[in-house]
Amino acid sequence: MSDFWQKNLSAAKFFRQKLHRHPELGWQEHQTAAAIRDRLTALGIDWRPCAKTGTLAQIPSLHPDGCHIALRGDIDALPIAEDSGRSWSSQHPGCMHACGHDGHTAALMATAAWLKAHEDQLKGPVTLLFQPAEEGGHGAREMIADGALAGVDEIYGWHNWPAIPFGKMICPDHLVMCGNGTFSVTVKGRGGHASQPELCADPVLAASAMTLNLQQIISRRLPPQHAAVVSVTSIEAASGLTVIPQQAVLSGSIRVPDDDTKTRINQWIEEICHHTALSYGVTCEVVIRPRYSATINHAKQADKARRAWLADEEQQLDHAISLPIMASEDFSDYLQQRPGAFALIGADDGDRTHQYPCHSPHYDFNDRLLEKVVRWYARLAGAPLPNYTQ
Repeated sequence: MSDFWQKNLSAAKFFRQKLHRHPELGWQEHQTAAAIRDRLTALGIDWRPCAKTGTLAQIPSLHPDGCHIALRGDIDALPIAEDSGRSWSSQHPGCMHACGHDGHTAALMATAAWLKAHEDQLKGPVTLLFQPAEEGGHGAREMIADGALAGVDEIYGWHNWPAIPFGKMICPDHLVMCGNGTFSVTVKGRGGHASQPELCADPVLAASAMTLNLQQIISRRLPPQHAAVVSVTSIEAASGLTVIPQQAVLSGSIRVPDDDTKTRINQWIEEICHHTALSYGVTCEVVIRPRYSATINHAKQADKARRAWLADEEQQLDHAISLPIMASEDFSDYLQQRPGAFALIGADDGDRTHQYPCHSPHYDFNDRLLEKVVRWYARLAGAPLPNYTQ
């Protein structure tokens, strides 16, 4: 089976680079879904559409009452113009796989092929989730609503992480990644001539004051030990050089470790913006979008995930990086429904391209991770493995 293993990994690398050339944004992954479904059909694996462009595949077991695990790969890309210089760069201007979802999908597909070849040795059934719209589109929520977790006992997932040394894993018993939310504030004033500010109610000045006040929430409303972020990321108030505009719009993002902190920060955003507006003689409308909850592992499953990773002697855990990661993941939705674990796996092998952070136009997935993740997933499913090849 070692020949099959090597051919499967080569096919996974080819498949990954094919997906990278043809990225698609969340809920638009029609070509991606077709490629996934065609490959599953060729492998003889049953599948069905799930949540529009998502795909749900299942591999049976001779032990149907055994632990039924689910493995997830996300499939969507980002609205970023690629500048990686790779020969397999995006052919879709303004869209690229800047977060490695092409690699996550390819690893899951290679796992599917290996598990199918060894389905008579699996400990229990395996469900494969090829999930759309992870990048803010609530794809996990929609997959769950469409029955993706039916019969599933445990779920596992991962994300490549360029800030971690190659092949090292982070998979704690608790909080892995923060929850997030976004907000926008429309500040409405009274425009006029720049030479007569006393006759105006300046929304730009008020929005600037709101920005300063909002970004003191963390230093003055929460203790310094608390993992949270409030960032105002844009102020839009287009106008002429001699014109004070009628309104300004500021927008931003929050990162929080739990829903209680999210609720408190959202209340403070409302309070600060309305009170600041009052003091500057303007009004404001605040819109808050909650987005994702924190990704919190279950201890038993996290331990199982770590043990499966460390079963290969050359692999290690990373203890240097600070937790939680302030980025967010909708894998949190799965973990609110089923016991499971989410891991971050290091991609930095010294190649400069593999050191660029996710969401960079220079980023590219490290294909050397494919074998490591397939081995990990296969071990979680109870499939046999060949000797290590890297």
